[in-house]
Amino acid sequence: MGTQEWFHVAGMCWLVFLLYWLVSASKLKAVKRREPIHERLFYMAPMIVAYVLLFSDWMTFTELGRRFMRPNPRISALGVAVTAVGVGLAIWARWHLGENWSAAVTLKKDHELISTGPYRGIRHPIYTGMMVAMAGTALALGEVRGLIALVITMVAFYFKARKEERYMMSEFGEKYIAYKNRTGMLLPKLP
Repeated sequence: MGTQEWFHVAGMCWLVFLLYWLVSASKLKAVKRREPIHERLFYMAPMIVAYVLLFSDWMTFTELGRRFMRPNPRISALGVAVTAVGVGLAIWARWHLGENWSAAVTLKKDHELISTGPYRGIRHPIYTGMMVAMAGTALALGEVRGLIALVITMVAFYFKARKEERYMMSEFGEKYIAYKNRTGMLLPKLP
């Protein structure tokens, strides 16, 4: 397979991610507190821009479509593997959150502090998985727009994670501080 075909396989990984997200969102706990929509747009708008950059074909006709490396099917295949690992991590983390998950920064009624599975070492493994998947997809694509999309994603998730941590701190207090001290925000904490 060529570079373009591998990029399409990476896109299929994202489709699996989206389908799992849609199916798993059908059963969630009731909301206790949710961020206002205007605050949510602060990280949602950049994420939309990142996905448009990555997957919109018209971006290939601009400077953003310039390649940052020569087409190499092996590198593109590696990018797909990285994408699949990232999507797998995000799905695994979403599964562990169960009914506590929300697309918006939210506290649920009877919210639980999850510390199993990937949450044992990382406080925001869904974001980590999505960033890894974005990095893999950028590698499979091999164009500047993929790198820009990755940077946008990283910045948006960093700010969203910080906001989530404030919500969790208000809900769980000392219990969250202890959890925070033994875990990393987006990567496992080094001993």
